[in-house]
Amino acid sequence: MGQQGFWDVDERLEKLAAKQDLLQRLNTLVPWETFRPILARIHEKPRKSNAGRKPIDGVLLFKMLVLQKLYNISDEDLEYQVNDRLSFMQFLNLGLEDSVPDATTVWLFRKQLQTHDLVDELFEHFAAYLTAAGYQAQDGQIVDATLIPVPKQRNTRTENQTIKQGDVPSAWQEQPHKVAQKDTDARWTKKNGVSYYGYKNHISSDVRYNFIRRYTVTDAAVHDSQVLGELLDADNTGDGVWADSAYLSTLIVEVLTLMGFEPQINERAYRNRPLSDEQKSANRERSKTRAKVEHIFGDWVTDMGGKLVRTIGLARAKVNLGLKNLTYNLKHFVCLETQSAAVPETVG
Repeated sequence: MGQQGFWDVDERLEKLAAKQDLLQRLNTLVPWETFRPILARIHEKPRKSNAGRKPIDGVLLFKMLVLQKLYNISDEDLEYQVNDRLSFMQFLNLGLEDSVPDATTVWLFRKQLQTHDLVDELFEHFAAYLTAAGYQAQDGQIVDATLIPVPKQRNTRTENQTIKQGDVPSAWQEQPHKVAQKDTDARWTKKNGVSYYGYKNHISSDVRYNFIRRYTVTDAAVHDSQVLGELLDADNTGDGVWADSAYLSTLIVEVLTLMGFEPQINERAYRNRPLSDEQKSANRERSKTRAKVEHIFGDWVTDMGGKLVRTIGLARAKVNLGLKNLTYNLKHFVCLETQSAAVPETVG
């Protein structure tokens, strides 16, 4: 084992920076300080005294949550990895001599984001930045939903019936610790004959740049078409709305048309009424555009640690998935900016 020199840590950090990995580019290209005024609302209440430890920097904690969503790790794992990995420390602008916020602090900060309803505002703030930076939503929009799994609940059939009615099973009421560990908001649903338990992340992305422009979170039993109105992006310069056959109905097509949109929704076959060759061809053509939204969810699985949510309840799922959607946009922005910088300018 070699002897550690005085400049060894700095040299290691320089090597990491030279590789220009994702975290380095996120640190350089994302306007982190512009989030500060929103995050500062958590500590707006004046302190009674200057005594005691000052609040931990909100931007630092926000960036820790972005790390968490990039790799889909728990609060405890996040604390450990920030302490362990030079790249994480460099992303957070922490030195070896600096203390790292612990898992409880991260949990409390995320709870404060939920209490102050700031996640949507953070998402919209970066959406406005994207528009100002030249990434205006264009060429129409694509809507879709993905199932978000959560740890399965081992409830009896009677308990599940009680939960669906909006009540807490009587046997649980005398066990507050048990209730705290039960997710009474998540629901079961079936897709292609397979049962899933959890929530749904419904999104709308733009065709040109494939950023998430609108989103909403529901339990898994909510049909995709029920929240279509919440996803439509009036700021998109294109009129087309692409969607799979789950969104197809005469009413939806009529309403979209009356609103000035051009429905591009895949048709589906029915028993004893298969699709014609013309309909199949039209579906294939629409799917060339609609498939772009699948790249977002694919990126979650291949590059962002998957879709599993570890928290309990719809309110917390909304916070976690809102942060995940925002983190995807941050990551995608950096990728587009890097690609743009790599393209040589043409000489006129």
